[in-house]
Amino acid sequence: MTRAHHLALIVAAAVGPAVALYAAAGPATSHGAALATQAPQADTEVYVTPLPAAGTTVAADALVNASRSPGYDNQPSFLPDGSGVLYTSNRDGQTDIYRFDFASGAATAVTHTPESEYSPIVTPDLRTFSVIRVEADGTQRLWRFDLDGSNPRLVLADVKPVGYHVWVDATHLALFVLGSGREPATLQYADTATGTARVIATGIGRSLHRRPGGGTVSFISKPAGAHWTVSEFDPATGAVRALVDTADDNRGEDVAWTPDGRLLMSRGAMIVQWRPGSTAGWEPFADFSAAGIDRISRIAVQSASGIAGGAPAGRSPDAPRLALVAEPRAR
Repeated sequence: MTRAHHLALIVAAAVGPAVALYAAAGPATSHGAALATQAPQADTEVYVTPLPAAGTTVAADALVNASRSPGYDNQPSFLPDGSGVLYTSNRDGQTDIYRFDFASGAATAVTHTPESEYSPIVTPDLRTFSVIRVEADGTQRLWRFDLDGSNPRLVLADVKPVGYHVWVDATHLALFVLGSGREPATLQYADTATGTARVIATGIGRSLHRRPGGGTVSFISKPAGAHWTVSEFDPATGAVRALVDTADDNRGEDVAWTPDGRLLMSRGAMIVQWRPGSTAGWEPFADFSAAGIDRISRIAVQSASGIAGGAPAGRSPDAPRLALVAEPRAR
């Protein structure tokens, strides 16, 4: 199984039809060749903008293109010190982690490996970042690097194939783990101290987030033949509950939480919001149709609450930023 086939599998999940990843029918290696021909690499960019006020129409000059590279750029994650954003980029057939620096406007490679790294997230100790790594033999496991991209090491040796992850605290994570055979993906709760993970829910989407202020983890529940929901897992009690139906009729699954507890979800070239406790349902948040982009997928909001322990004192920006992944309307 080649790295290109694995790239096609993950790209299909990240920016193509949501069903593509689950159609893999087994470990990530099972149908990579088929997906390589059915799901060509998407031409996506990572954009950053100040977090808009609700009801805003965003103009093109408000977006900063952080990736500026033809082909696949995805999975943005803010650095908790407010200095930049990490993201995944495929350049010349190689997938590495890049950093966009807000002060200089420069984009630089952080990892330089023969393997492929995806979904960078700064770890709770604020000294490393974790990734999903596609290893030389095609195995997808969770690894971590020092912040300068050095010293790669395994986090969970026996949990695989991992597709996405989010840290809950210094030793626990919620994981999206691909199913075997034709089984759907599962939400698993992992303990780095023991190296083990247990299944929490079955049939989930890729969007995993720590909910601000509560220590719970939100995920997309995708039951067969039913409406998808944004659901919540409480590691303290083990309870799982539905929060709200998704906004895009079982097509979209990309969400993010704002620092004040609102849930954002992409829908075409728009982002909509849900306010817990409100009876209004999903409401308009920001319209990007005038900004020269189509089909927003992954979104991220700059917030120290997403990292256990918070950001270093005095280093978070006054105004949070929004990062989004979208297809440019024209090159």
